[in-house]
Amino acid sequence: NSFVAIQTESSEDLNPQNLKNYKLVVFLSTTMDVLNNNQQKAFEGYIKGGGSFLGIHAAADTEYDWAWYGKMVGGYFESHPNNPNVLDATIEVLDKTHPSTEHLQDTWARSDEWYNYKNLNPAVTVLLNLDEDSYKGGTNGENHPIAWFHEFDGGRAFYTGGGHTEESFDEPEFRQHLLGGILWCLARK
Repeated sequence: NSFVAIQTESSEDLNPQNLKNYKLVVFLSTTMDVLNNNQQKAFEGYIKGGGSFLGIHAAADTEYDWAWYGKMVGGYFESHPNNPNVLDATIEVLDKTHPSTEHLQDTWARSDEWYNYKNLNPAVTVLLNLDEDSYKGGTNGENHPIAWFHEFDGGRAFYTGGGHTEESFDEPEFRQHLLGGILWCLARK
């Protein structure tokens, strides 16, 4: 796909000088506070300058005290079912025109750790909705978004709640879902 991907586990790399070199930043199952105040300001500047963000799974379990981040990612983790925490469920595909969902049927059955969310941003466009009748432990009700996108504060943001298990990344449909999110973030067809 002509991507050059660089991986880091150091928040020190999120500074204005480094960020200007990237078109997309992916938070892959980050959790809790990962950026200090200066790094938060740098990341806000990056998005406001037209940068893009893609959040996977626990990216919604990150930076609870940073309201700007919560609005950008689109919502925060509230809870998930326990014992077991990975369950089979059915996802309703609400929009099949987005690059992250155009390959899917009307419903998508898969196994993952299903988050319940709080502080959902009403400005996002929901792509996938979790059918709470298909598993036990959902608390969002009929409106249980599990993937969404929006243009935000000068940039683009895409989030998917999938991706807790290593096996998720071996699933062709899930990998295509992520690729479509990346392509949308990069404004590629």
